[in-house]
Amino acid sequence: MRRHPRRRAARCDHGRREEDGRQVTVPSEKGAAVGRRIGIGLMYGLFKPRVLGAWRVPASGPAILAVNHAHNIDGPMLMGTAPRPVHFLIKKEAFVGPLGSFLEGIGQLKVDRHGADRNAIGNALGVLEQGGVLGIFPEGTRGDGDFASLRAGLAYFAVRSGAPIVPVAVLGSTERRGRLVKALPPLRGRVDVVFGDAFDAGDGTGRRTRKALDEATVRIQGKLTDHLENARRLTGR
Repeated sequence: MRRHPRRRAARCDHGRREEDGRQVTVPSEKGAAVGRRIGIGLMYGLFKPRVLGAWRVPASGPAILAVNHAHNIDGPMLMGTAPRPVHFLIKKEAFVGPLGSFLEGIGQLKVDRHGADRNAIGNALGVLEQGGVLGIFPEGTRGDGDFASLRAGLAYFAVRSGAPIVPVAVLGSTERRGRLVKALPPLRGRVDVVFGDAFDAGDGTGRRTRKALDEATVRIQGKLTDHLENARRLTGR
């Protein structure tokens, strides 16, 4: 059977794709790979990560890592412990000056959290379309890290792309403050990173209606909450 090309999104050469008639530049996998190497050096140099279940991340193809967010090191910690390079959606306020250039250079995605950011959406879908790994804080901002309130973005990307979601719990980053740098956990302190089983967010119908996305968000929240509880029992935290 002949397959018809998708009208709204098509892959383009050299990391570019078309999204709703616009050309979008997709962050490079090489940049994210560099970011992963930097993350490994920093996180294992400063702390003692204990990684559990990393084998649950698909070895190839698109995947979404949904991570709880209680501390600023949670993103870098995942970048340094995940088995594959990760492209994170990061608030645009972080892309200032040299830091902004650095984040773009290591393949991270700038997003405006206060509205529908079409460029960020196109970039994120492009990462998944090219078989990459997208990292998302589904709560939208740093908080208690308990997945109590999820924004709709995670469900949209999962349902639209068909990529499986891998729940991730980062535990121990907020238990104690460091003596030298109060804003960080204690140097050489243990931080647990627990990966859960991958799952599909959709209901199998392919629907992308508002109702379908709302239902997917409810299913996702249940899966993430269950994983967090299991991770706490497993690690004793």
